[in-house]
Amino acid sequence: MATPAAHPVPLCVDLDGTLTRTDLLFEAFFVLVKQSPLSIFLCFAWALRGRAYLKEQIAQRVNIDVGVLPYNTELLSWLRDERASGRDLYLCTATNQRLASQIAAHIGLFTGVLASTVGNNLLGKNKARALVEQFGDHGFDYCGDARADLPVWRQARQAIVVGDKHIAAAARKTNAAIIFFEQKRRLIPLVLKEMRVHQWVKNVLIFVPLLTAHRFTDRSALAAACIAFLSFSLAASSVYLLNDMLDLDADRRHARKRSRPFASGKLSLKFGIVLTVGLLAAGGGLAALLPREFGVVMAAYFVTTVAYSFALKRMTLVDVFTLACLYTVRVIAGGAATDIQLSYWLILFCVPIFLSLAMVKRYVELDTILREGKTEAAGRGYITQDISILRSFGTASAYLAVLVLALYLNTPEMKALYLHPKALWATFALTLFWVSRIWMCAFRGTMHDDPIVFAFKDRASLAVIALSGLSMMLAI
Repeated sequence: MATPAAHPVPLCVDLDGTLTRTDLLFEAFFVLVKQSPLSIFLCFAWALRGRAYLKEQIAQRVNIDVGVLPYNTELLSWLRDERASGRDLYLCTATNQRLASQIAAHIGLFTGVLASTVGNNLLGKNKARALVEQFGDHGFDYCGDARADLPVWRQARQAIVVGDKHIAAAARKTNAAIIFFEQKRRLIPLVLKEMRVHQWVKNVLIFVPLLTAHRFTDRSALAAACIAFLSFSLAASSVYLLNDMLDLDADRRHARKRSRPFASGKLSLKFGIVLTVGLLAAGGGLAALLPREFGVVMAAYFVTTVAYSFALKRMTLVDVFTLACLYTVRVIAGGAATDIQLSYWLILFCVPIFLSLAMVKRYVELDTILREGKTEAAGRGYITQDISILRSFGTASAYLAVLVLALYLNTPEMKALYLHPKALWATFALTLFWVSRIWMCAFRGTMHDDPIVFAFKDRASLAVIALSGLSMMLAI
């Protein structure tokens, strides 16, 4: 790395993607949309009057906690050394002046701030012109991260590049003297992590109607269920992405969720919007191959999950009932995709068992923040005092589901459907054991925050699933 001159020229630093690993326009946009979903239409109207006007209007309506933003720690350390050597630092960004000033005040290293105003979007040639007017041609060094910075590097004495090798190569064509802070990002692993492919295991519930209707050997029904599984999984991932982009502030305060690609800035929010739309379109395309009823169920699932992301998850108890419905909808979707009529007994069993699992999820979250010494869950409607009542509600729901199963095992319909119905009493005992164990693990703090994902990783749970399947086969 080059050694600074004895009397260095001012160092001008970009914000979006350089000092921070995110874009403040998109950060502010998602904060605004979360506050008021209908404001998305206002954003389109503001954008018609120019990008600078859009930034101004959004900035006036949102508050961002700049203290939890994902800053480039390596660059910050270098900037502190430059400042300690007596060099003047200036924050020069296309972000709106209001937000840029807040960040400059938080960092505490900058002599001044040059940022976008309502009549001037300080990007590319506009930024180059402003810096030349302020410091003269080649009278400043500039630190940036994108091709939009090429006009600025052309006018700078020295180019400081934050980004990948392609940006560094482009910068060298305009300015031979560069300092390079390389940011290596493996896109596909980050995308798969953000899509939460491991959560697709929950969509295995789509195959439940095939098992209960004894049609798991029906090839056409099995193929339809597989298409439904993939369609639901892609649509679910699109909602996961949207939820994470709306929940950036809360995720950055969470011990584990702060490492998510959007929260950490490893994936850009702009890319996230494109990926969200693409996944939803792919899921919808697959749904078009199945009966119309499946499309209706999936549309209801998507609308409900979006409502959950915007508002329902912050409503005490409403959130867990919504989660229980979303789990149950997967079973209903499986029936719609394979044209299998679901029994009322199956729905009566699904609702309380999934309500219990949803309460496990909230219980684990509250238990975690209680261990951290906090009093409430960020972005949720619960306080730590709710943990006892959640445990009571959750265990009661679990045993209610087991009771429904026991009642079903004594019905004439069940006896007519199975050749050896008594073999299913093993499933009753296994289910009773499993729900008890799930809550025991939650109480001991040894569970993943999603109990269904936990079940497919836990050896005892996998044994219960295998033995339950065996008892069903024996009964058939």
